[in-house]
Amino acid sequence: MPARSGTTVPYPWIVTEQTAPTFTLPSDLALARSLADMADEISMDRFRATDLVVTTKPDMTPVSDADRAVETALRAAIMDSRPGDSIRGEEFGVEGSSSRQWIIDPIDGTKNYVRGVPIWATLISLAIDGVPVVGVVSAPALGKRWWAANGMGAYVNERLGSRTTNEERRIHVSGVADLADASISCSGLPRWQAAGRLEQLVDLSNSVWRTRDYGDMWPYMMVAEGQLDISGEFDLQVYDMAALVPIVEEAGGVFTSVDGEPGPWHGSALATNGLLHEEALAKLA
Repeated sequence: MPARSGTTVPYPWIVTEQTAPTFTLPSDLALARSLADMADEISMDRFRATDLVVTTKPDMTPVSDADRAVETALRAAIMDSRPGDSIRGEEFGVEGSSSRQWIIDPIDGTKNYVRGVPIWATLISLAIDGVPVVGVVSAPALGKRWWAANGMGAYVNERLGSRTTNEERRIHVSGVADLADASISCSGLPRWQAAGRLEQLVDLSNSVWRTRDYGDMWPYMMVAEGQLDISGEFDLQVYDMAALVPIVEEAGGVFTSVDGEPGPWHGSALATNGLLHEEALAKLA
């Protein structure tokens, strides 16, 4: 982002007196990706640590010292970089009232994290007027990171074995158009049962080629990469979903609630390749 003097600010996501007061989506995405770098360093340092401290929150879900450390660091960086923006995080709630809101899940998949299972990620999103326009999902233990911003496409970077690939690879949903050929992942059977939708989920599962439960953020990213065609679950919070929305949508997919409501604000998620969305909604109605 150019400074008012015409010089270039070396770190465009850092606010200085010379930085313009408005921000572009590319600069917001640059900030989100730099926040993910920070989160990865903190979370991987504590992953499988023998002295990891785990406590239970009032809702009976676990929280680790790493969850709190990641969110604390990201909040401080956002306040330094975007002091006028608001922040919503899993661990420390909402701060500020700006229509530009950063939404953070410091470790999505804490139950996996505390058991040493590598399926977890930091989720970072920017929502403007309630619409997620930037999303980053960083899963360092899997060696993968996905990101997107509205109108800019969706991308992944991954490390495979000892080979590190730093090139951005654009991703796209599958072209599967027949439900009988679809591969799906719908997580949390007890939550489907509690929502009164278990029978519908079984009906959908019996209508497709393959059903697996990969868990947490991963199946939504697999939809975005075209490896799965449908993913969904109930009993979610906005910080569980906001970062996923731009990535799925910029990859060509559709993201709604299980009842077809757009966005991450309705307590459930259904992500598809778009071609199967209406049929999946009808099966789950």
